Amino acid sequence: MTRLSVEMLAADTVEPITSAGHAQLGIAVLAGIAVIVLLITKFKLHAFLSLTLGTLVLGAIAGAPLDKAIASFTTGLGTTVAGVGVLIALGAILGKMLADSGGADQIVDTILARAGGRSMPWAMVLIASVIGLPLFFEVGVVLLIPVVLMVAKRGNYSLMRIGIPALAGLSVMHGLVPPHPGPLVAIDAVGADLGVTLALGVLVAIPTVVIAGPLFSRYAARWVDVPAPDRMIPQRPSEESDEQGKRPLPGFGPTLITILLPVVLMLSKALVDIVIDDPAHTVQRVFDVIGSPMIALLAAVLLGIFTLLRPAGFGKERLSPLVEKGLAPIAGILLIVGAGGGFKQTLIDTGVGQMVLDISEDWSIPALLLAWLIAVAIRLATGSATVATVSAAGLVAPLAADMSTTHAALLVLAIGAGSLFFSHVNDAGFWLVKEYFGLNVGQTVKTWSVMETIISVVAGGVVLLLSLII
Repeated sequence: MTRLSVEMLAADTVEPITSAGHAQLGIAVLAGIAVIVLLITKFKLHAFLSLTLGTLVLGAIAGAPLDKAIASFTTGLGTTVAGVGVLIALGAILGKMLADSGGADQIVDTILARAGGRSMPWAMVLIASVIGLPLFFEVGVVLLIPVVLMVAKRGNYSLMRIGIPALAGLSVMHGLVPPHPGPLVAIDAVGADLGVTLALGVLVAIPTVVIAGPLFSRYAARWVDVPAPDRMIPQRPSEESDEQGKRPLPGFGPTLITILLPVVLMLSKALVDIVIDDPAHTVQRVFDVIGSPMIALLAAVLLGIFTLLRPAGFGKERLSPLVEKGLAPIAGILLIVGAGGGFKQTLIDTGVGQMVLDISEDWSIPALLLAWLIAVAIRLATGSATVATVSAAGLVAPLAADMSTTHAALLVLAIGAGSLFFSHVNDAGFWLVKEYFGLNVGQTVKTWSVMETIISVVAGGVVLLLSLII
């Protein structure tokens, strides 16, 4: 890889804001990340504040003037939120519509009605993967775990045999497939093509979710054999009644079409770009518009009004409150993502990007492996897949400058894979799974933590294999 001039490392800067050497920059990076980790893990400070303070420490130790460091941070924050903020908001609205209308229940009920016996773990991973496309991980867990518990109890299945595939489906979607926040931020930071990343993300996700889900669940069920806790099995939304009787649910077909519409539109754009490869061509220009992430997600949200909300009895007076409730939980996510973008921009503007580029050349470390290792380290330290993704993307972004479109997408996926490595006690997801399944810490490590590690290693391995082929 040809070394880049400083001017090529960031589109928003002409020259670095510091002339520090590699040793000083290395210390600055370690100190900045250490501050972030310490504030998140020890002092339980919100990740947004931790990233902001860590960025200032990074700039100070790197020798950057304070006003320049602040300018880099705010520029990166604004650019990142402008790039992915609308997409995260639209994804949150679509997820809320899916949950509140009962569309998710319809998907679950339809697939479970056609599954049984040995096919049940495969049915659960399919449900989780489909439902997990538009839903944030935490929302997906809250929505699907009660279903997992009911299926395990009523069908007399092992809880881990059913639960691990569902968790694997949700986690893989969260880490590898846009429009989830982590992949979106990495795509924005690296400058990758979203359609190509989506296509390759689905390709990587399939073997990963099969190995970490249904296959690993056989062993997890032997290691941890626990019954479904009765206290965690609430009444299903579809079993609740309103004033007019049992609540109607949207149809399975329309619900599935709504969920998959943005995926189909974005993949269609990527395919047209490859086949036609002429930006002036009318067909490609049309697909560049309808296949853009914002238009694709907006189309799904608008379609959902007719396919999800109206069949479920939602009048137009309930649409605005639903959107407000869907947007409220993502405020923190947007701030974390934005602060991660600010941290990334400061890394680049202080010259850290060039330093990472030099190290990767001097040590002959493959860029994809380096990205995976950096994400793993930050994930282990902070417990946050999103923080690991945005921080690692900022560090390795310069490596994508000379990459092809497919390899830039694989770089994003390598970061996403590393960000899922070995969830443990500093990860909120660890405790969410522990409490819902009624496990102790050791049992959670043997099941959930090992599953996350398998996802990370298998996905990382598939990414490296693909890099040799395409």
